[in-house]
Amino acid sequence: MGGAFARVLADLAWDVSGPVGRSGDLAGAAHEVDLVVIATPDGSIADVAGAIDPDRSALVVHVAGSLGLEVLAGHPRRGALHPLVSIPDVATGAARLVDGAWFAVAADHDGDLELLGALVASLHGHRVTVGDADRAAYHAAAVVASNHLVALMGQAERIAATTGVPVEAFVKLANQTLDGLTTTTPAVALTGPVRRGDWATVARHLDALEPAERPGYAALAELAARLVPGGAAPPSWLAAARRGDGPDARRGGARTGRE
Repeated sequence: MGGAFARVLADLAWDVSGPVGRSGDLAGAAHEVDLVVIATPDGSIADVAGAIDPDRSALVVHVAGSLGLEVLAGHPRRGALHPLVSIPDVATGAARLVDGAWFAVAADHDGDLELLGALVASLHGHRVTVGDADRAAYHAAAVVASNHLVALMGQAERIAATTGVPVEAFVKLANQTLDGLTTTTPAVALTGPVRRGDWATVARHLDALEPAERPGYAALAELAARLVPGGAAPPSWLAAARRGDGPDARRGGARTGRE
């Protein structure tokens, strides 16, 4: 994250000093600069901020999504700047930071919010203000949209491997689905057996899956059911499958014979 920010800001003609590594001198990091970006793991932010001498000339920000400004205690100008992008490496991250990304910002002072807004504008991004009380929920949504999506495609890959169909086919399907969500809502975009109330097909899916895959499938089927306006409640065996207990699946109340 730090390397990506350093690269892209330098490309945009910001005078970038650093990044300062773990062995660098942190004490003077806020001297004679306008902005200090702390891009460490969340658990280290408070310690790093505490090692930096406070300086009223510098706005000190972190890039954590789930944390508020309290971790920057002691600094007269505090802010948060979380890019809503996936940054697996410096080059990819730098490209995504200027690709119309959304940034969750916060600051103690209106002038510092304006500075962060100008920074986001220079990155061709979109700014949204997220206060301390909402940041954990905001970050949870980000994790669901990104990390959990990757985990979900990992499950698709495992299931597809048992059929001989390459995972690329399902990645293409996922991309088409995500593209559709740019113009409509999840409730409208939902298709498939849960949308139709076809619980017999869901039961066949559960029967076909390895036991370790059933709870995840069942949990997502329950979430899909919440998107169906006026839809009937999911059958009770779906909750049992999510918990990993009870029979494999039920059709019309009859136990299936899969071992």
